[in-house]
Amino acid sequence: MVIVEFPLVVGVDGSDSSLEAVDWAVDEAARLGLSLRIVHASLWERYEGSLPSFGTGRPAEEVMAEHIAASCAERARLRDPEVKVSSDVLPDDAVSALLHAAHESSALVTGARGRGRIAGMLLGSVSLTVAGRAVCPVVVVRGGERNRQGSFGRVVVGLGDSAEGSAAVRFAFREAQARGCALHAVRAWRRPAHEHVDHPLIADDAAGAEEERASALLTDVLRDAGRSHPQVEVRRQAVEGPAHKALLDASSDADLVVVGARRRHGHVGLQLGRVAHALLHHAECPVAVVPQRT
Repeated sequence: MVIVEFPLVVGVDGSDSSLEAVDWAVDEAARLGLSLRIVHASLWERYEGSLPSFGTGRPAEEVMAEHIAASCAERARLRDPEVKVSSDVLPDDAVSALLHAAHESSALVTGARGRGRIAGMLLGSVSLTVAGRAVCPVVVVRGGERNRQGSFGRVVVGLGDSAEGSAAVRFAFREAQARGCALHAVRAWRRPAHEHVDHPLIADDAAGAEEERASALLTDVLRDAGRSHPQVEVRRQAVEGPAHKALLDASSDADLVVVGARRRHGHVGLQLGRVAHALLHHAECPVAVVPQRT
């Protein structure tokens, strides 16, 4: 049986953020031994005849689209000549083009902001929509330069309930192994809402039970993937407090944060939980959203 490895796909629009995504994607493709496909979406046909051609005989928008794709491909080849690079200009809007490409992608990579970003927006609408709907993992490249370059030697995975955790955990283990770094698994827990304030020992027992349940879930969810990656050092942490805060704090000295997202069959719209949404907007490192079918 021949296993076909789909390429890593990076969406580009010529913005500085998408160039950062190209650099990250080249390094990722090299780590995983994958080819890299660069995709630029353009609806230039709609404007044919309405824009100057600059003497080329072709619509300016078409020329610009080809230039963006070609220059990004050249940037990728210069960064790592060993990575096989291809590029495409697709006649579609960016979201539709990337969601379609996701069906034959090992993962999608996007920048955090596009050329058309609105002042004050923390995340571009294309990246948010793709992360919330794609059938493959989506990595939004954001955060500081050291985080993007993988200087900290740490991949963080956030564990919710077991229904959305297994695919994210497998992805995180693969990342940690490819990078030769540690995997930091985080599970948040909360104290019971109705504590017995007149009986502090009972309240402490209840909190202790919640922490034990969080620790037990970490062990259970990590077990199978850990067997397949015995060389990866795993650090487990049960953290009291909101999950999004725990992971945002962990992102400050991480190379990548990985979270799961449930994909409900037939469900339309964004399928992102509060934690993934917060990380995509505020994390200090790249964020991988890994779909889990339910």
